[in-house]
Amino acid sequence: MIRIAILLLALASGGAASWLALGAAEQPTVEAAKVQEAPSQEVLVASAELKRGATLEEAHLRWQAWEGEIPPVFISRSSRPDAIAALKGSLALSDFVAGEPIREDKVAQRGAGFLSSMLPSGKRAIAVRVTAESTAGGFILPNDHVDVIHTASRSGSSGKEGEVVSRAILSNIRVLAVDQTVSEGADGTSVIGKTATLEADPQQIATIAAAEASGTVSLALRPVADNDEPSVVETEGHRRGMVRVISGGHSSTVEVPSRFSGS
Repeated sequence: MIRIAILLLALASGGAASWLALGAAEQPTVEAAKVQEAPSQEVLVASAELKRGATLEEAHLRWQAWEGEIPPVFISRSSRPDAIAALKGSLALSDFVAGEPIREDKVAQRGAGFLSSMLPSGKRAIAVRVTAESTAGGFILPNDHVDVIHTASRSGSSGKEGEVVSRAILSNIRVLAVDQTVSEGADGTSVIGKTATLEADPQQIATIAAAEASGTVSLALRPVADNDEPSVVETEGHRRGMVRVISGGHSSTVEVPSRFSGS
């Protein structure tokens, strides 16, 4: 009797196992769908913050994925895979923040007219002799705006030589470079040099050259808030002043010429 019970139990166990195996086999096999990611496009970007005039090194550049259509002004890896090596040694024509795409029109090869590419149409660049004392203690940096002060010895009212006269001959002039540096130091410190290159129009160039030939030139630093004011040329015969008129909550600048007495 016991043998029959054991046999029946074995048969039942085998049947249950067969049923479970059959049920598992009947379940549909679900395969994980393989998602094929489209190869992402890459553009060349700045890997760190770059100041205008900085020399590009390979460590300053990297490739970054780009979604969507790549603008023609950007440098793509598919079109220029050797761009990092090719741009090594180039100069940045403007500031770049980390992750900003590098544009062809914002970099220039050394010796390829770097300073001329920074000049707006109709402007000229002229270098003036400066010292730390004549550049606000050396705190005038490239891209600052300054007033140009002319100091010379002239005849006084009594006819005696040696009277020193100073006057502002130009106002709101942009500093392009100090010596051959076109950006502030990496730590934001001033750049003390022997020459400052100024951006001026042709008429202002003649004024600066005449001032240097007849005396000394100093630069007075202007606040950033006044950078949008128009540049003014003061000649020997006439001094042009600027008066700010506030009316109805609006501010405007008016040029007021007055006779320069020479004293």
